[in-house]
Amino acid sequence: MLFDSLFNRKPAALPTVDDALKGRDRVPYSVPETHEVLGTRMHAPFPDGIETAVVGLGCFWGAERLFWEVPGVYSTAVGYSGGVTPNPTYEEVCSGRTGHTEVVLVAFDPANVSYADLLKIFFEAHDPTQGMRQGGDVGTQYRSAIYATTETQRSTAEAMVASYGEALTAKGKNRITTEVVDLGPFYYAEDYHQQYLHKVPNGYCGLAGTGVSCAVPYATLQEQSILAPVSGADHESAVADVGLRPLPSSEAEWKKILGKDQYRVLRESGTERPFTGEYNAVWDDGLYRCGACGNPLFESAEKFDHGCGWPSFSNALPGATEDISDRSHGMVRTEVQCARCHSHLGHVFPDGPQDAGGNRYCMNSLSLAFEEQ
Repeated sequence: MLFDSLFNRKPAALPTVDDALKGRDRVPYSVPETHEVLGTRMHAPFPDGIETAVVGLGCFWGAERLFWEVPGVYSTAVGYSGGVTPNPTYEEVCSGRTGHTEVVLVAFDPANVSYADLLKIFFEAHDPTQGMRQGGDVGTQYRSAIYATTETQRSTAEAMVASYGEALTAKGKNRITTEVVDLGPFYYAEDYHQQYLHKVPNGYCGLAGTGVSCAVPYATLQEQSILAPVSGADHESAVADVGLRPLPSSEAEWKKILGKDQYRVLRESGTERPFTGEYNAVWDDGLYRCGACGNPLFESAEKFDHGCGWPSFSNALPGATEDISDRSHGMVRTEVQCARCHSHLGHVFPDGPQDAGGNRYCMNSLSLAFEEQ
């Protein structure tokens, strides 16, 4: 993949129908029926209830492994889509004269993983601002692309492109270039490409994200009958949680909702001064939620007095938070974000109560909302 991109000159624009290779009326190679890792069918028809998604995020070797490891994914396959040449070969796609993208077909169970969840993984695993390339992989076949199989998928993808595009520019990144179109023909790639990194565990993987979190817009969640995409949370209880707040679709909306001080902490990773926070010395029974979106984060029983000047907790609720490597200010720390809206909460340190696991979740009061019980 990388060798092909660096040492072969390829067109930087998609070919027209007249300029594209003519292709052929049938696949010129055999394609396996069974997934090497999952042991499931790679071809339709899939079992009842299984839906399909098709995305391109650079070299399809690493991209396919990314998705076959996701709980709720039934099967995956790599192939070519988005072009004009029928039944292309890998060499033809790499020439840039077919218009195709290297893509992954993901067959998934929406009862266990939503389409929006898959797109979140898609966006965070690559850089969707690079146009006809992904890092050192250069060529039209490496462009960022989402090929929708339903109207709902297309509207979800368009909403997330708009939302994530704003998040990227807010972090100083370039304009998002992900294309969203309806799925045309999908052509399975050659046998040796299928589940390549299972067959060649140390093979090339060019995946590299931007480090910018992708939030799922509230309208998208409503459309898919999902209210709170919290990792590890029970769907029914999440839907019934009236304490959850809608997720804004842009940083401008976040600013209006949160106000200056909360926005600085929650969305710009700020820190309030020690011993000034509202919840530093609160010991009432209750639940601490995310101050931005209302996601349940900590039970009061986990709160303890560390003496540091910020609310401290020994453990978070399962799946409520996510840990992010933080190398700002010349330090190496672990930042804690809300798993639902990816807002900054504080940091976690290994100097908490040893009988409770040893962690200290050091939180900003401005990142929290207390619900007395």
